Amino acid sequence: MSGLPREVLKWIQSLDLTWQIKQPKWDLTNGYLIAEIFSWYFPQDIQMHSYNNGTSLDSKQKNWSLLKLFINRHKLDIPEDLIEGTIHCKEGAAPALCERIYELLTNRKWVSVRAKKQNPEYEVDFTDSAYQMQLPMHARSTASKAIKNNLRITEIMADPNLILSAQKAQKIINEHIQHRNMERQENPDRFNVKPTLGERCIRRPPPQPSQPTFDAESTQHTFTVDPSQKPGGEDNPLPLSREPSVQFKEVEVKQLDKSALYNMPIQGY
Repeated sequence: MSGLPREVLKWIQSLDLTWQIKQPKWDLTNGYLIAEIFSWYFPQDIQMHSYNNGTSLDSKQKNWSLLKLFINRHKLDIPEDLIEGTIHCKEGAAPALCERIYELLTNRKWVSVRAKKQNPEYEVDFTDSAYQMQLPMHARSTASKAIKNNLRITEIMADPNLILSAQKAQKIINEHIQHRNMERQENPDRFNVKPTLGERCIRRPPPQPSQPTFDAESTQHTFTVDPSQKPGGEDNPLPLSREPSVQFKEVEVKQLDKSALYNMPIQGY
């Protein structure tokens, strides 16, 4: 009964099921024992002769289709991810489903509260990433092995959509590459990672642009230059070849008097 809390284990043993649950990942995948658990609380709605204790994908789908109808009829709050993860034998899905059913049928919320207190940032993850992080770097799975561990053959058989399967495989590869990049950043000496030319450069703030000031009396723009931004720096400033101000001269333009054109006599043909 690895993966189940002690309280949930005692509750399951008190139900006197057909056989003992040793590995929830494999024993609960076909949904037969899940239906037997519900039959103790809803004997009129669950008839065990309608369920098949088989291991094929067809038996799993038939059993879980009846269970999903029962769950929707009674409006039980069971996430679809837990059901799909249990069907396809995902890591941690079956124990999480047992805990959720235990909370619904016994009306006890303290199991999930204790788990949240132990790890407030815990998120449901049905992959083997937690197990891979416990292994040394040389023993962790490759990209192809990660796809084999996290993408079950029953998922492809249940939904033979090539595009969906390719998206699932690509997601697993992206997570694998992300974990590899994190390992390289945490242990650069092990992977012989050398800093790039951009990382070796000294980072300095860009120079601030000079602000122009306008003098209305002299009608000329004067630009103030910060001495720290001179080409030679503060210690050895270089002389400027141009004056810091530009003068503007007003140009007078003579225009033709248009009123004289209206006073001219009109010539006839």
